Amino acid sequence: MRISILMGGEPVGMFKAPEEVVAEAVSAEEDGFSSAWCIHFSRGIDSMTMLAAAAQRTSRIELGVGVVPTYPRHPVALAQSAATVQSLSGGRFVLGVGVSHRPVIEGMHGLDYSSQVGHLREYLTVLDGLLREGSTSFAGDHYRVEAAITVPGTSRVPVIVGALGPAMCRLGGELADGVTTWLAGPKSLEEVVLPAVSEGAEAAGKPSPRVVAGIPVAVDGDRDRAEAAANRTFGMYGNLVNYQRLFVREGVDGPADSVITGNARTVRSRIQALFDAGATDVWAVPFDTGTGTGTTRDLLADLVNQA
Repeated sequence: MRISILMGGEPVGMFKAPEEVVAEAVSAEEDGFSSAWCIHFSRGIDSMTMLAAAAQRTSRIELGVGVVPTYPRHPVALAQSAATVQSLSGGRFVLGVGVSHRPVIEGMHGLDYSSQVGHLREYLTVLDGLLREGSTSFAGDHYRVEAAITVPGTSRVPVIVGALGPAMCRLGGELADGVTTWLAGPKSLEEVVLPAVSEGAEAAGKPSPRVVAGIPVAVDGDRDRAEAAANRTFGMYGNLVNYQRLFVREGVDGPADSVITGNARTVRSRIQALFDAGATDVWAVPFDTGTGTGTTRDLLADLVNQA
């Protein structure tokens, strides 16, 4: 049972100091978690820099980012950063990439957000050549790249794709090492994510892909309090088209119905349901319903140490 933990607090507004986030990676390793993941929040700390620092303070735990938006960062620049973090971590780094959302890419960065699947296909092709072979020669509709990188002590960086729909999931299986989801429940994992990512991997002759299911978790038996906290913390996702499609597919009204809450037994059961639906990893994100996150984190650590 591979259970990962979030570094940096709740994934909306990660404004902790870098040293605090690094300390959380150290704590996650001490508590036995298999992986510690951070997000790349557009107005927060730079995830790659922070993970390089965390690599120097830890020795065993896997370190990952989910996900670095592709449009604002050229694949050659990202490959250099990823290979550097991989060298510093001794091979413990996992790179998550994704196309983000139209309001971020067009509204914040002023970039064209058309042809997301075509863009990501070319991006992953360039990135894979650099991370696997150290060089690439590519000419497409979105990128024309002749480049090589040399990072002493690095090793091949696993790449996973932030995905919810079938097209992105297939790309994650075909051109990367799997996918990471957010707020996707067992129904979406079983009916959409796993079939699509497996189809992509099979078509490319790759082994079974990794499926990292990111999900907010809170041990709290007060349903009304937990629902109100989930709406405050994650309500923004209800305004994004990709998540609106996900909620329709899951048959729920919004983010508050997608998070995992309840007493300890209920939380354990719902986490297990994600594994039963095909997740290889559950990336648990403790959130505060008003009573802190200590109980939730203790339960997650207990699950890890029982596995």
